[in-house]
Amino acid sequence: MPESFVDSFPNLAYLDMSENRIQGNITLLVIPATLEEVNLSFNELLGSLQHLLCSNGVTKIKFLNLGNNNLSGVIPDCWEKWLSLGVLNLENNNLSGEIPRTLGSIPSLEFLSMRGNKISGRLPSSLMKLMKLKVLQLGRNELTGRIPTWIGTKLTLLRLLNFRANNLDGSIPHEICYLKDVQILDLAHNNLDGNIPSCFNNFSIHSGIEATPSDLFAFNFGRGPAYTIIGDSLVTKGREDTYNTILGLVMLLDLSSNNLVGHIPSELTSLTELRSLNLSRNHLTGRIPEKIGGMKSLESFDLSLNNLYGELPISLSMLNFLSSFNVSYNNFSGRIPTSTQLQSMKESSFLGNKLCGAPLTQNKGCVPRTSTTDTSQEEKEDGGGDWGLIISIVVGFVTGFWIILGPLIVKRSWRITYFNFLSRLSYMVYNVTRKYCCHMFSK
Repeated sequence: MPESFVDSFPNLAYLDMSENRIQGNITLLVIPATLEEVNLSFNELLGSLQHLLCSNGVTKIKFLNLGNNNLSGVIPDCWEKWLSLGVLNLENNNLSGEIPRTLGSIPSLEFLSMRGNKISGRLPSSLMKLMKLKVLQLGRNELTGRIPTWIGTKLTLLRLLNFRANNLDGSIPHEICYLKDVQILDLAHNNLDGNIPSCFNNFSIHSGIEATPSDLFAFNFGRGPAYTIIGDSLVTKGREDTYNTILGLVMLLDLSSNNLVGHIPSELTSLTELRSLNLSRNHLTGRIPEKIGGMKSLESFDLSLNNLYGELPISLSMLNFLSSFNVSYNNFSGRIPTSTQLQSMKESSFLGNKLCGAPLTQNKGCVPRTSTTDTSQEEKEDGGGDWGLIISIVVGFVTGFWIILGPLIVKRSWRITYFNFLSRLSYMVYNVTRKYCCHMFSK
């Protein structure tokens, strides 16, 4: 791109040279005062951003997209002059260093993407000033530290939060539940620990309390195209896809590949509009909530590689839109519930458990759900009858023993009378026996 190119258009407001093969360094050394939107994405641009971002003069640019190039170096810390910026996209480059603190000086910023770089360090607290932010994409970097609580208390308008594939640690803060309008929450592939917050049922769009806006991820600046649609790379149904024009249809909660422990909160079952739930590759224990069938919009559900146990809830058969399901390598047992969706899954979705029934072809060591229930009931009834008989015999014996012998021990006169009776009784028996025997022998 020649240096004189932009200077040739003194009234230039909208510059879109995306999806070409433009090479070399960015030669836009002086930004025209009239320029509002710049899109140089999907090219082969190289070098640093220092000259472009830190040039003299105050910029009126509202939209800056330099994503999907080969830009390198640290992100300059001179954003205080970009007061009109609403969209900043630096994704999928080779940028390194920490997130500049002056990014918090852009009060109008709604969309910020730096995913797919080599950015390290912690999230600067200055970002809490970006109170209009709707999209924050920082996935596939090298960020460290905890998820700050101000993410939920200050950035309350967030609709998309993506921290996927970083080195974040600590527990998921409960303050994140204040993001009631969040539609896509991806915290997968980090080092997060602790329990899954039970307050996720505060997500009003996931719960169906609020409808999804039709222009959720669209931005209108009045010049150029009417709307600028943003996208994201997300993992649903076991594969990673890039969503652009249909991003607004995605309802995703991904906490996979962390160190989360404890039970699956039953409150998650109130997320009736959630379409993709991934809790795989953690250390979760306990059972699947019985009311899981209430999540009727689920299309993708992955619980594989945990320590969950028990039977698969019958209500799973109510998930009529389920097209991807995986509970492999847990400690589940019993029969797989019957439904068109579950029986159409691959056998690999159930391996590593003690389950039986279709689609599994081998059911070794598995007792069907009904047989297990009947056998347990019979054993319970039989065991109850045996113990009742034993207790009755013992009580009867003890009662009779003390009724007869108790008075004899207490009163001496009763003992004399009792033994005299036994003596006479024995004499009578002896006398009758002797007479009977003599009569028999005399014949």
